[in-house]
Amino acid sequence: MKKMRISFILLSSLLLISACNNASSNSGSNSDKKSIIVTDMVGREVEVIPGSYKRVVCIGAGALRMYSYIGDVNLLAGVEDIDNISLTDRPKMFDGVARPYFIAYQDIFKELRSCGVGGPNAQIVEEAKILACNPDIVISEYEDVKIANDLQTYLEVPVLTLKYGSKGVFDDYVKQSFEMLGKAFDKEERALELNNYIDVCKNDIFNRTANLNNEESSKKVYVCGLGQWGTTNHLMTAKNYEPFNVAHINNICDSVLTNNGIQSIEEEVFVDIGKDVDVMIIDAAAVKNIKPLYQNNPTMFDECKAWQEGEVYLQMPYNAYYTNLEIVLINTYFNAKCVYPELFLDIDMDELTDEVTFKFLDEKLNDEIKTYQHSYGGYQKIDTNTFFN
Repeated sequence: MKKMRISFILLSSLLLISACNNASSNSGSNSDKKSIIVTDMVGREVEVIPGSYKRVVCIGAGALRMYSYIGDVNLLAGVEDIDNISLTDRPKMFDGVARPYFIAYQDIFKELRSCGVGGPNAQIVEEAKILACNPDIVISEYEDVKIANDLQTYLEVPVLTLKYGSKGVFDDYVKQSFEMLGKAFDKEERALELNNYIDVCKNDIFNRTANLNNEESSKKVYVCGLGQWGTTNHLMTAKNYEPFNVAHINNICDSVLTNNGIQSIEEEVFVDIGKDVDVMIIDAAAVKNIKPLYQNNPTMFDECKAWQEGEVYLQMPYNAYYTNLEIVLINTYFNAKCVYPELFLDIDMDELTDEVTFKFLDEKLNDEIKTYQHSYGGYQKIDTNTFFN
């Protein structure tokens, strides 16, 4: 018995020494991770320890999407109900719209607990649900200093606010948000890779269209059906539309609208400019609303030159719980191809969609995007005799 007791003591001692050594080793590895200060998109200075976070929660329109581009979705500790298809009682207004981040990672999202309802009709921070997810960092798209500070105080973990801006994938806020996420999650190379890819694509489109002849540059183009927090139709258009700026496309609304951004025009204005519209591009988000209008009044586009000449095209919806950034990039190529087809003969939209979604999300999603109800089969030239019937 004495011999057995000595052996047990020796074994216990060895296990204790081993545990202490492991603890010391782990402590040393953690101490190697030094904290840094990052400035988020609402100007707050937040202390983070790059690459240390294991439980991530994203809140607010577009936060999860942007994190999915840069971070590891396997670290998510919770998800808003709008992105969890396993729930019956959840916002479903975007279910018919292809959101590439959701398509790519929905199987992961549906296994996570709720960090809030989410969606455009529930823009509130649900602190108790977030706390229940036990996050060690929160990524927020609530662009409000007080909201971020209050939540950070409540949770006692870093809260980083990102921002999209008004120019979609081409906005500096997007680039800076990627950089911020890269620093926080030790993914700086990934952030740089994605920002560089966007720049390469932007420069490609810009340079292809930089030296237009008079006939090409004189084409007047009308874009409509742009979604913005609600229903949209053929009268919802934009002034200073960034995809058109990048592609040197002559936006007919730049001369008739006063304020920049997405906005509605009067029916009379649409009819008045319609006779000069050479190319019309409809965002697929508006088809469900335009169709009953057209069936009720089949003459509504009779004064539109592009409609009468069959120069009407369908781009994919890009605003669905904020901006699908990869779709904006693909749309910009498509817009340029519609207006200047000879300059983009080498661009196949199916191949391009797979390339861009793979770069953003590591998944080729062209085929799946096409199957969504409000994709209507994907990028296309509309047959004006049948499409809205």
